[in-house]
Amino acid sequence: MADDQTPRPSGDRDDVPSGAGQGWTALAYLIAGMGVWGFIGWLVDQWLDTGGIALGIGAVLGMAGGIILVVRRLGTPT
Repeated sequence: MADDQTPRPSGDRDDVPSGAGQGWTALAYLIAGMGVWGFIGWLVDQWLDTGGIALGIGAVLGMAGGIILVVRRLGTPT
């Protein structure tokens, strides 16, 4: 009976984690977005010597991007 089921291919659009997996995925998106864009902002600060302004802007943009990803990927279950 278990052999009759075909495995679902991974990487489908419907491949959404459930339960605690959604929370960890959302947290990872937010931290990664803030970290990556914050680092890019830090590099711009070093290049232009702006005193931390670009770092703050990069971190805020990274959080906004992380929120957009969370809403797109995990927002509406089907």
